[in-house]
Amino acid sequence: MGSDFNDLAAYRLARALARDVYRSVGQWPAFDRATIGEQVVRAADSVPANIAEATGRWTKADRRRFLIVARSSLLETEHWLNTAWERGLLKSNPSERVAEVARTLNGLIKRPGPK
Repeated sequence: MGSDFNDLAAYRLARALARDVYRSVGQWPAFDRATIGEQVVRAADSVPANIAEATGRWTKADRRRFLIVARSSLLETEHWLNTAWERGLLKSNPSERVAEVARTLNGLIKRPGPK
């Protein structure tokens, strides 16, 4: 069974963001990891997972629904990353990376593929 989602720019960008979020959170103090860290890792991991799940759906409507869930998780990720940035937990502002994932994900939502 082939995995078409690996070829999607939105998936690759979301996966890279989730990986970097995980690595960053691992370096935070214990209190911050246990509060904001767990939330942001879960939200960030959900984005590429839902993109992958969307590619396995049979209808455009079903694919679009999972892509919209991915976008919702991306917005939650953005919230937590902004909070982490404001609290001095991140070395760089994450807004451009989140915007890049959002642009590619919105493209998929507009054109969720054949069927």
